[in-house]
Amino acid sequence: MDKSLLKSLSQKLNGELLMDNLSRALYATDASVYRKLPTAVAYPENIDDIKTLVRFATDNNIGLIPRTAGTSLAGQCVGEGIVVDVSRNFTQILHLDKEKKQVRVQPGVVRDELNLFLKPFGLFFGPNTSTSNRCMIGGMVGNNSSGTTSIQYGVTRDKVVALNCILSDGSEASFAGVSKEIFHKKKQEASLEGTIYTNLEKELSNKQNQDNIEAEFPKASIHRRNTGYAVDELLKNNLFGEFKEDFNLCKLLSGSEGTLAFTTEITLQVDDLPPPMSAMVATHYKTLEDCLGDVAPVMQHNLHTCEMMDKVILDCTKNNRAQLANRFFVDGDPAGILMLEVRAHTEEELKKQLKDLLDTLEKSGLSYANPVLMGDDINKAIELRKAGLGLLGNMVGDRKAVACIEDTAVALEDLKDFIGEFTQIMKDYNQDAVYYAHAGAGELHLRPILNLKKSEDVVLFRSITTDVAKLTKKYKGSFSGEHGDGIVRAEFIPMMIGEENYELLKRVKSLFDPNNIFNPGKIVDAYPMDESLRYEVDREEPEVTTLMDFSDSEGILKAAEKCNGSGDCRKSHHMSGGMCPSFHATKNEKDTTRGRANALREFLTNTEKANKFDQKELKEVFDLCLSCKACASECPSNVDVATLKAEFLYQYQESNGYPLRSKLFAYNTKLNALGSQLSGLTNAMYDSKLIGGFLKKTSGVAQERSLPKVYRFSFEKHLKQFNLKNTDLSKKKVVLYLDEFTKYLDIEVGRDAIELLCKLGYDVELFYAESGRTYLSKGFLKQAKRLVAKNMEGLKGILDRDIPIVGLEPSAILSFRDEYQRLYEDKPLLQKLASKSFLIEEFLASEIAAGHITSDSFTQEERTVKIHNHCHQKALSNQKVTFDVLNLPKNYKVTIIASGCCGMAGSFGYEKEHYDTSMKVGDLKLFPAVRKSDADTLISANGTSCRHQIKDGTERDAQHPVSILRQALVV
Repeated sequence: MDKSLLKSLSQKLNGELLMDNLSRALYATDASVYRKLPTAVAYPENIDDIKTLVRFATDNNIGLIPRTAGTSLAGQCVGEGIVVDVSRNFTQILHLDKEKKQVRVQPGVVRDELNLFLKPFGLFFGPNTSTSNRCMIGGMVGNNSSGTTSIQYGVTRDKVVALNCILSDGSEASFAGVSKEIFHKKKQEASLEGTIYTNLEKELSNKQNQDNIEAEFPKASIHRRNTGYAVDELLKNNLFGEFKEDFNLCKLLSGSEGTLAFTTEITLQVDDLPPPMSAMVATHYKTLEDCLGDVAPVMQHNLHTCEMMDKVILDCTKNNRAQLANRFFVDGDPAGILMLEVRAHTEEELKKQLKDLLDTLEKSGLSYANPVLMGDDINKAIELRKAGLGLLGNMVGDRKAVACIEDTAVALEDLKDFIGEFTQIMKDYNQDAVYYAHAGAGELHLRPILNLKKSEDVVLFRSITTDVAKLTKKYKGSFSGEHGDGIVRAEFIPMMIGEENYELLKRVKSLFDPNNIFNPGKIVDAYPMDESLRYEVDREEPEVTTLMDFSDSEGILKAAEKCNGSGDCRKSHHMSGGMCPSFHATKNEKDTTRGRANALREFLTNTEKANKFDQKELKEVFDLCLSCKACASECPSNVDVATLKAEFLYQYQESNGYPLRSKLFAYNTKLNALGSQLSGLTNAMYDSKLIGGFLKKTSGVAQERSLPKVYRFSFEKHLKQFNLKNTDLSKKKVVLYLDEFTKYLDIEVGRDAIELLCKLGYDVELFYAESGRTYLSKGFLKQAKRLVAKNMEGLKGILDRDIPIVGLEPSAILSFRDEYQRLYEDKPLLQKLASKSFLIEEFLASEIAAGHITSDSFTQEERTVKIHNHCHQKALSNQKVTFDVLNLPKNYKVTIIASGCCGMAGSFGYEKEHYDTSMKVGDLKLFPAVRKSDADTLISANGTSCRHQIKDGTERDAQHPVSILRQALVV
């Protein structure tokens, strides 16, 4: 399209229109296997912007692709027109009618955030997808989403009361339930809305059309069905049958994937919160046949959840840091697990329901273990199941579990036979498959494992989909239960509902959207399901050489390709976890793990440059990455963007040079070593407005920042004062690792650690080494690699003596487990280093658990402590160890602040162009929690950057946990 036309459109919008290569690349994919490069990306600010976009699309014969979180699995959110992203500006909860239990929202409201709003009123929105912490109501309506709760609370279509829309002629329309009288009045209106009502009545009152729908559409008992437009649902009202319900076009628009109108407001019917008491039985089976055999019997009970996970999904969780703890209930190596939840208002009622359910399971005799989960253990199991689809991205290599037949739904009585025939189809194709089910709703997420980079597997992709479509038709099932038709299934709609009904759908589409501007290629006149794939078929794989070792992913490109688009990184700061703090601040897709992985994949793959990393778009997309490493554990596919960024910076700077400021930060330890020789003078200069201000200005540091003080201190002399004085020989010898931050900046932490360990009876030995963190953060990988080799030589002797190595600064000591593994060749030695190096809180917690340290050594004084833990600890260790050690003093009341990243992230927050983002990140959770604390509350922060950020953001002094414990010692 002519760029001048797009520039003219941009000038007419209040919001943004982006046409750059990076933005287009970021929106070329969703969570499906498809890739279509859009013409532009629009962020409309208001309804007038959407009207302007509709007029432009009509005048220029270009499609509009509506998008919220972009987590669609079938390709609904990709297209060659203008992607219209409402996730940034259409995010308001507009009105709650407590009497009617109805809430009116804009389409960009996140499902779980809506429920946070509703909870104080005793209400909630029932449909609950696995993406509920980032998926948005507009997308849920477009897909008619269901989730785990549909067996109790129905699907999204059941909850939509009214929709405000922009029609294809730019007019506004409000759709809701209308009586016969109002329906006929609507027909008289000289508008597109009136024309729609008139022609729909003609189509749906036609007896032949009614008979065709009855004969060919999926069984009415299948509540989850999204095959084509829901014209069958439009017959269930007092206009066309013996029903009480009024005619409501929302039934049709729900599940229409944005192909009929552009939704701007949604009114939902919400429910009372579920009964507060719950229990879950996790039934274990040796075969999938046994697992499926129990579905019908257990569904005779009033279950709130009936979900299935198979061995493939369960095996994926074994290698996911965030999910390991959630596997606690898994007994042995089951072929499948059913998760059966009952709820009640009283304990007696719950016990009865639980007993009845267990009696049914015992009578069937198919399961071999039936652990009962209560309380928070249920949430852990649910999180394990929710992570399932994303975890499939952990498969190393090009063979992946492909979403194409993963959304079939059949009547409950047909489920076992359907799966039996499906399994035979898979065997005929010599294929493995993943079974991941909303079993109680008759819906199985079935995925063949294919390599869509190879033409032979693309052929299988179509063949398997076709055969399963035929099988689904045989059982009169729905080819899409909740994930939508999109690109992958729309081709098969004529087969699923018959040609006559398909022609009816085409007429419906033409009635609403005669110029085909709304999400073209979906539902009718579909794009081919085996074209426009994410990867070029039979391509010659790009050769990408890296300094770091990415062999665990078969190279850096495949490390990026592990991202399947599930969008867990788009959850906001209102949700648990800390992934993508810059996205929390900006709400820009480019600032997500998904955005960065997609950009790296796109630009490494599609370039002729000798240095494939030499791309300004990649520089832009990594710019706001704080290297917090939350993605390394929270992303279901473990896409570690911090490591990808380090490699990118190295490669990019090799071609474009290393900036002065980056050199200053990278070599900061050497500068601190020099400054510490005359620390008084150095610190006076740092404090001087004139000299300090000049230093900041010339080095690109934000003027608002306080420069960290440097010190000179003899830790050896200090150790001699304390070591072995109170040593209990039954206790361990320990090596205290003094990193570059402790040695020159945080000497009081090192001093307190020596005193604490010695007074607790440990034989302390010191080991000095610069960790390389400053080099890694700035992409100085050659220097980092040389330093790692030097450090490994020094560590060999300690490791040979099998002495634990404990460190104080998380980003330094945890690099032994993380980046060192990619920068040194001796893998056995690296494994030993990883197993013998500990955050000091990890070491102390293990000693407490062993009974070697007790509360008797600490004060009886009452104190309140609030903990903010370093991001790398959250990603590579756990927060509980800090909680446990600070609870040693009997009367310390300790809580963990539910904070993500502090926002400083080493040098990031010092850089003038990043200062505002840094402070905004801190202000999301951390700063408010600290400010609300009483003045005498102790603030614990084990990261040097975190302590500086807390000081700059709240004027409160935070202390390392070691310092807090040292002050509490009474021995």
